[in-house]
Amino acid sequence: MTLNTVALELVPPNVERGAEQALEEAHKVLRLSAQSGLDGRIKHVMIPGMIEEDDDRPVPMKPKLDVLDFWKIISPELPTMRGLCTQVTAFMDAPALRRRLTELDAAGFDGVVFVGVPRTMKDGEGSGVPPTDALSMFSDVVANRGAILIPTRDGEAGRFRFKCERGAMFAMTQLLYSDAIVGFLREFARTTDHRPEILLSFGFVPAVESRMGLINWLIQDPGNPVVAEEQAFVKKLAAAEPDRRRQLMMDLYKRVIDGVVDLGFPLSIHLEATYGMSAGAFETFAEMLAYWSPETAVSENKKG
Repeated sequence: MTLNTVALELVPPNVERGAEQALEEAHKVLRLSAQSGLDGRIKHVMIPGMIEEDDDRPVPMKPKLDVLDFWKIISPELPTMRGLCTQVTAFMDAPALRRRLTELDAAGFDGVVFVGVPRTMKDGEGSGVPPTDALSMFSDVVANRGAILIPTRDGEAGRFRFKCERGAMFAMTQLLYSDAIVGFLREFARTTDHRPEILLSFGFVPAVESRMGLINWLIQDPGNPVVAEEQAFVKKLAAAEPDRRRQLMMDLYKRVIDGVVDLGFPLSIHLEATYGMSAGAFETFAEMLAYWSPETAVSENKKG
């Protein structure tokens, strides 16, 4: 099963605002989609299952609506969109996780990305099911099982190969602020036969990033020179005027797409506005998708 989709990430609102803000977000997506020419182009909503992380997070984490509760509120407002989500597995035992995944499937989620412990903990820690085990354990519940792919992370090729062997059908990349994914997938295609679908993740960087630094924090990997370059690019984007910012993102998008489109991996696009939906974000997304999108690629393949 391939998604061949454009997925827009929507973070569940804080519990304190709940249903009211959830409906506002859904209506904002519809309005901005219509204004930017993306009406009908976004096929999935990606809802991350949020967990608390380091105390130094630039924007404090407050209790969020549950993924399922959020989806049940917004899905009637977004009838042409289906759901994708991330599910933290490391703190749930197998029976509880099976119940959760069954509920997600019944609610209209076409894919689930299994996520492990936060970076404050080591792989394998947590009292529940490791995400690599979940990939194989719940194949009868979740048809489209996903994994996280961080192309700049040391040892990621072996880690990703193992996830594919365990049953990963697709992978969602970390936010891409360099074309490191091109070299990663080129080498992965050369050395393995695995061809999971890749959701290429692109995030809009507004001027407020210069003050808040949330994206810089999200992609951090101390001591990693490639990530340091990505962080420098994020700072450059945040400091740029809107037209220049859009051009820089377009240049990156073109380099990534041109570099991976012929490697044999099914491709989807995952879009994120880390600080919230805005006209600038949607205008940038629209320009990116005008260059290449999964739906146009499928159409061209049918013509060929």
